Amino acid sequence: MAIETPDSMRNLVIYEVYVRDHGPRGTFKDVESDLERIRDLGVDVVWLMPIHPIGKLNKKGGLGCPYSIANYEEVNPDYGSQADFEHLLDRAHQLGLKVMIDVVYNHTSHDSKLVHEHPEWFHQDVNGKPVTTVPEWSDVIDLKYADEAIETYLVNVLKMWAKLGVDGFRCDVASLVPMRMWMRARRAVAEIKPGVIWLAESVHLGFIEMRRSKGLSAVSDSELYQAFDMMYDYDIWPIWQAAVLGKTRLGDYLQMLRFQSGMYPGNYLKMRCVENHDQTRIMRLAPSYNQALAWTAFLAFLPGPFLIYAGQESAAPVRPTLFDRDPIQWGTYSLSQFLKTLTGLKKNLIQEKGWFTIFNDEPSIQAAWNGNGKSLFGVFNVAGDNADVIVHLPDGDYRDLITGNVVAVKEGKMPAAEAVCIFEVDTPVEKQPFYSPLIDFHMD
Repeated sequence: MAIETPDSMRNLVIYEVYVRDHGPRGTFKDVESDLERIRDLGVDVVWLMPIHPIGKLNKKGGLGCPYSIANYEEVNPDYGSQADFEHLLDRAHQLGLKVMIDVVYNHTSHDSKLVHEHPEWFHQDVNGKPVTTVPEWSDVIDLKYADEAIETYLVNVLKMWAKLGVDGFRCDVASLVPMRMWMRARRAVAEIKPGVIWLAESVHLGFIEMRRSKGLSAVSDSELYQAFDMMYDYDIWPIWQAAVLGKTRLGDYLQMLRFQSGMYPGNYLKMRCVENHDQTRIMRLAPSYNQALAWTAFLAFLPGPFLIYAGQESAAPVRPTLFDRDPIQWGTYSLSQFLKTLTGLKKNLIQEKGWFTIFNDEPSIQAAWNGNGKSLFGVFNVAGDNADVIVHLPDGDYRDLITGNVVAVKEGKMPAAEAVCIFEVDTPVEKQPFYSPLIDFHMD
């Protein structure tokens, strides 16, 4: 993580919004009217997917993808006016929320302002036609970064949004943009607004390998930490998905978490999530509802910021399309209290200042945060096993912080009826005689 990254970012809660699908009209005003409810989930930062005008040439679907941007300096008129966006910012700040916007600096739409004004800033084929370097992204063309002028322009755009009041940038496929650009951008923005949050959408290992095999740029996660506060979890995402589906051992995934803890800076931040706009909803991915809850709770319990994707609080099973209007079906917000409890636990000082340990994997993951002479101990039945669970706790009655129910541990076992339980324990768990940690994450 960047040297300037504060410890307070360790337990941020981020909420992802696709403006087009968030309310009855798909506007900034719809989002603004929902900010108080979002805040009450325990959210710190609202991330707005791209807010800019969408290109029309070679667009996908009826309305086009928000990541096919026509002009970085304007807002999408379908979402409202610039004044509407500024009003949303002001209201968020009044509620104590920060607002992060998407930065898409690997590519633009085919009919963008930049390609008309500076075609030389783009990758071109042998005939001089601007092209994408990722064939399946047919609605965009890629910036080349061969001219310092392009970096100057793009940095100035970021400064403009920061001056307007934007608090952070989620940088799309950040691994495909040169590091010098990101480092320059962070320095320049910090001069006018210190403390801006930088989140990198780092990419899957296979994508990096594919790019490099073709002689194209691909920046590793470890390099990106020079400029970014936090990173996507995509380096181990395929193994996590395989574990959710039962296609690999839980232990394989947990060892990849250990790999992260040794590969990156000692105070690294990985943004944890179980779903986002590019990935299958957890209610569709997990084999059962209870397993979906267990995985959600475990990812929220891990070190690092936690992402909630709009609709997750309603147990939405369908990921909306990017290319047309596809409003979220909110229903009864059935998981709001569950998520609110998890985000509240994330703010617990034990999670902020303590250290994290995973004890075992099959059939239920057990993990603990230790600090201040106490522990938060979690049991996550991600395998959906119905047998009693052998737990690393002394016999006794424990109150589950998620449901409020009292759970009895007898002869070292507890019932597996609950998908997930988190207990506060007065004695640090690592001091128990049967302490046998699988993984330690020291946060100090």
